[in-house]
Amino acid sequence: FWLKAPRLRTGPPRHHRSSHLPRPSDMDSNAPKLAKVEKVLGRTGSRGGVIQVRVQFMYETSPELAGRSLIRNVKGPIREGDILALLETEREARRLR
Repeated sequence: FWLKAPRLRTGPPRHHRSSHLPRPSDMDSNAPKLAKVEKVLGRTGSRGGVIQVRVQFMYETSPELAGRSLIRNVKGPIREGDILALLETEREARRLR
């Protein structure tokens, strides 16, 4: 008969998933930081597809950054009061000219 029975594996699994998962301490530092849009500054980019906004970090997700504000570039629809989840908090956008 042309169908073979599946071969059963014995022994430990070849690829153990837990070795590829990040540690909880790593996940906290990589967790997105929430920031509230304070003011929409204007459009930028060659075709105006990017909006420059001033954001202020919220205390809930990053007590060490709470109250600090940055200028960021956002692609897509945005308005004052929106909340952004920022993966990177060190870079600041250059001001509009």
